[in-house]
Amino acid sequence: MEYRKIRDEGDDRETGIQDVESLREKSVLLSGAVLDNRLASVGETKTDSHRAKAKWKLKSVVTLALTILTSSQAILIVWSKRAGKYEYSVTTANFLVETLKCAISLVALARIWKKEGVTEDNRLSTTLDEVIVYPIPAALYLVKNLLQYYIFAYVDAPGYQILKNLNIISTGVLYRIILKKRLSEIQWAAFILLTAGCTTAQLNSNSDRVLQTPFQGWVMAIVMALLSGFAGVYTEAIIKKRPSRNINVQNFWLYIFGMGFNAIAILVQDFDAVMNKGFLHGYSPITVLMIFNHALSGIAVSMVMKYADNIVKVYSTSVAMLLTAVVSVYLFGFHLSLAFFLGTTVVSVAIYLHSAGKMQR
Repeated sequence: MEYRKIRDEGDDRETGIQDVESLREKSVLLSGAVLDNRLASVGETKTDSHRAKAKWKLKSVVTLALTILTSSQAILIVWSKRAGKYEYSVTTANFLVETLKCAISLVALARIWKKEGVTEDNRLSTTLDEVIVYPIPAALYLVKNLLQYYIFAYVDAPGYQILKNLNIISTGVLYRIILKKRLSEIQWAAFILLTAGCTTAQLNSNSDRVLQTPFQGWVMAIVMALLSGFAGVYTEAIIKKRPSRNINVQNFWLYIFGMGFNAIAILVQDFDAVMNKGFLHGYSPITVLMIFNHALSGIAVSMVMKYADNIVKVYSTSVAMLLTAVVSVYLFGFHLSLAFFLGTTVVSVAIYLHSAGKMQR
C-alpha cells in the first residue's frame, strides 16, 4: 500500500516535471515567434523606408529634369538664331524631334517586350480604326511646333514662357466642351488670374506701347494655346478610349504621323534649300541641344505624370519661368522689370490654384 502511494507520488512528480518542461518549451517557442514577428516588422519598416527614399529621389530627379528642360527650351530656340534668323531649316529640326521621340518610344517598348513579352496591349500591330485617329493631333502639333519658332520674332524668351501658360485656359475650356468635364469655381478664378498675370508681365513702362509683345505675338500665342489645348484634349480622349493600351505604342503611332507631316512640311517649305544646301545645313551644337531638349521634354512630362504628381509640374513650370528670365538677363540682356516679376508671381499662383481646383473636383 505504501509502495503504491510512493509510486503514485513519483508519477505525479514526473508528470509535473514534464508539464513544466512543456510550458518552458511553449514559452521558448512563443518568445521565438514574437521575436520573429518583431524582426519581420523591422524588416518591413526598413523596406518601406527604402521605397519611400527611392520614390523621393526619383521624384526629385524628374522634377529637376523637367524644370531644366522647360526653362531651357525657349532659351535654346532664341540662342540657335544667328543675326536674328534661323540658318537651319526649322522643318528639318521638327522632323528630327519627332524621329527622336519615336526612337525613344521604340527603345522603351523593346525593354518591355524583353521583360514581359509581346502582348495584346503592347504590340505595335493594330487596326485601321485605332490608327486613323492619330493624324489629327499630329497635324495640330506640327502647326503649333512650327509657330513656336516664328513667335520669337515678336516675343523674347521670358515673355514666351509667360504666354505659353495661356494653353491652361484653352485646355480647361476645351475639356469642358469636348470631354464634358466640369471645372471648379477655383479653376475659373485661376483662369482670370492667369490672364491678368500674363498681361501684367507684358506691361512696358519704357515705351509708347503699353505691352511689350505686339499684337502679332499675342495672336500667335493664342493660336498656339488653342492648338496645344485641342491636341492635348484630343490625345487624352484617344488614350482613355483604350486605357489598357501601352502608352509607348500610342506615342509611337502619334510620332510616326508627326514624322510624316513634318516630311510633307519639308517638301512644301524647304525642299530647295534642303536639296541645295543639305538636310543639316546651318546646324550648330546649340541646334542639336535644342532638338534633344524638345524630345526629352515630352518624355519628362509623361514621367512626371507616372512617377510624381501634377503639383510637381506646377512647381516646375513656375520655377522655369523665373529661371528663363534670370538666364535671359545674362545671355540676351533682358530687363527684369517689376511688372514682369509681379506678373510671374500672379501666373505661378494661378497655376497652383488651377492644380488645387483639379484635385478638389
